[in-house]
Amino acid sequence: MNNRVKIFDTTLRDGEQSPGYSMDTDEKLRMGHQLARLGVDIIEAGFPVASRGDFEAVQRIAREVQGPTICGLSRANIGDIDRCWEAIKDAKKTRIHTFIATSDIHLKYKLRKSREQVLEEAVAAVRHAKKYTDDVEFSAEDATRSDWDYLVQVYQAVIEAGALTINVPDTVGYTIPSEYSKLITYLNQKVSHIDRATISVHCHNDLGLAVANSLAAIEQGRVRSSVRSMVLVNVLEMLRWKKW
Repeated sequence: MNNRVKIFDTTLRDGEQSPGYSMDTDEKLRMGHQLARLGVDIIEAGFPVASRGDFEAVQRIAREVQGPTICGLSRANIGDIDRCWEAIKDAKKTRIHTFIATSDIHLKYKLRKSREQVLEEAVAAVRHAKKYTDDVEFSAEDATRSDWDYLVQVYQAVIEAGALTINVPDTVGYTIPSEYSKLITYLNQKVSHIDRATISVHCHNDLGLAVANSLAAIEQGRVRSSVRSMVLVNVLEMLRWKKW
């Protein structure tokens, strides 16, 4: 088993939402070049459907930043995925990262959809994304508050649809290392064909446990970790003071 940890950096997408650290297109491009210099494996360059500005920033990063895979985020719908591909298609290595919530609280109050509907949409999204690029990642938003057996069902279905990476995000910074470790172990044991995909982890730091949770998950094997906050803070300060 390949035990190399790949770094998926989401500074330019999730990290940019930190108060006081929004960036314009030129700053995002400079950040993208710096992340490439740091040697990250995948750059999540943005959420292209969110705005014209974000689309243009992702497009420039895809065209100009060399080395890492350039990834765009999209909700699990056709329009988002099409827009995402338009933004990243000029990169040498591309990834589409599509997501939909799976926790019952999100299904009831945010999506207002059934488990069956969400499962169908997740599979349809992965299949559509695969028409553009082989490298497709699927995230079950709010995974750590989702029913574990339902997660197994969803992840199994999207792997069969062609997802090469399945992400297990702690979207609301809810979990603790012992619980997260058990969840990753459970998925490794229960998801059929799990060996076809890389398990990805994305941890928020609301309880100060993002690093501990990531390390707990990595110990279970076949996991790629997601990092963002320290890169964002340190590099943005360099940008502000023009130290390179």
